[in-house]
Amino acid sequence: MQQLRTSRRQFVKHVAVAGAGALAAPRVVPSRVLGADAPSKRLNIGMLSCGGRSRQLLGSILGPGENIVALCDVSTDEISLLVKEAAKHGQNGAAVEKAKVYEDYRKLLEGEKSVDAVVVAPGQRWHVPMCKAALLAGKHVFCEKPLAHSVAETREIEQLGKQTKLATQIGSQGGASETFRRSMEVIQAGVLGAIREVHTWITRSFPPSAEIDRNADPIPSGLNWDFWCGPSQLLPFKRYYLGGCLAWGRWLEFGDGHLADMGAHAHNLPWRALKLTRPTSCRCEHPEPLKDSYPSANKFCWEFPARGDLPPVTLWWHDGPKAGPPEPLASQLAATYNRVPGDGVLFVGEKGLLFANAWGVGGTIKMTGEDKFRGVLNHEAAKPVPVTLPRAPGQNHMLEWLNACKGEGKTFQGFDTAAAICEIAMVGIVALRLGKPIQWDSAAMKVPGVPEADVLINRPQRTKWL
Repeated sequence: MQQLRTSRRQFVKHVAVAGAGALAAPRVVPSRVLGADAPSKRLNIGMLSCGGRSRQLLGSILGPGENIVALCDVSTDEISLLVKEAAKHGQNGAAVEKAKVYEDYRKLLEGEKSVDAVVVAPGQRWHVPMCKAALLAGKHVFCEKPLAHSVAETREIEQLGKQTKLATQIGSQGGASETFRRSMEVIQAGVLGAIREVHTWITRSFPPSAEIDRNADPIPSGLNWDFWCGPSQLLPFKRYYLGGCLAWGRWLEFGDGHLADMGAHAHNLPWRALKLTRPTSCRCEHPEPLKDSYPSANKFCWEFPARGDLPPVTLWWHDGPKAGPPEPLASQLAATYNRVPGDGVLFVGEKGLLFANAWGVGGTIKMTGEDKFRGVLNHEAAKPVPVTLPRAPGQNHMLEWLNACKGEGKTFQGFDTAAAICEIAMVGIVALRLGKPIQWDSAAMKVPGVPEADVLINRPQRTKWL
């Protein structure tokens, strides 16, 4: 098992070998140069994986008129399903049938010089390797969450994203909503007063933590299982690994459970609104011994330091059938919603509460002394707060990225922020795997006095497919 990291020296060496084109500006010529009807107004997109999430994104890509010219997946069945789904999106979608097909993402990036941008939506273990390869090839990148599979990967892709200057965006759709950005403005304007506590949760649950079954099932025809495993261990094939993030995401070799999956959404608003940095500690609780899969219910708690005039913050994540904030916060939510919602983000301020769903959407406010939560867009306490943040076109994170690829505006959720948000979950996974509370030295990227944490911070990777 070899470890894969990109140091600054390696990065510069790669660029020197590849030439200036490796970090080129968008290959697309802006429409302002050739006119609104210029062919370059339409991007050529490569799909790096063709599974369920990629198929769900088709409308957001084909609807604005972009071209999908290359497809890549280790399963021929997934490619066929995407082509079939694309055909439902009119003439532009039908043209996807003519796209060049690849099993190996590296060959697509090397061979398809006309590709301007790629959509990365395989399993979590593949996100950073594919994003890194695409950025080094000069392609803009949209990546589904969670962005990374280790703390070291978050740092690596954050640095690379900044160095390339290409348009990047994480697939956290809630961040494109008007209520998400309005909630940020309201919180940062001090409407709720000082905020020292935030609860995030979802009532999703996996079965109790279990060991990996080493008895292999027959590998389906047309699936390159070795390539599917990629940078993770080559495990015996099991049918239950297939089926999306709620299938492979349970198994810690391939994903990091609900914390990484939904935490990428739920921690987006707190991290941004409160201008959080990196946590200084983390602890977690779960009801059964940890084996090879994510536990059935969890509580994680991180401490964040003060930032200038902003006080320290305690951030909680709860998952499992009974997940939610503690009393008396739960009762305050139930007074408006008749129950504790099944997912959410709750800011606890000195002057009141702000609640949104786990995607950060639909924010509502309840000031101290009020009986009910009311919408962040029309609550009297929020009305004087000026609009300071840009709004996404059509409240659509994909469209925001497509425009940025063409030099029209910037993305709001690039890898610079997404990596730091992902690190919250990855530090949590270190604490989970160690089975004890940890102190986190962000600058050194270490758990002080716990050398056995190093292999969790910088996960070993197979390099065969990288």
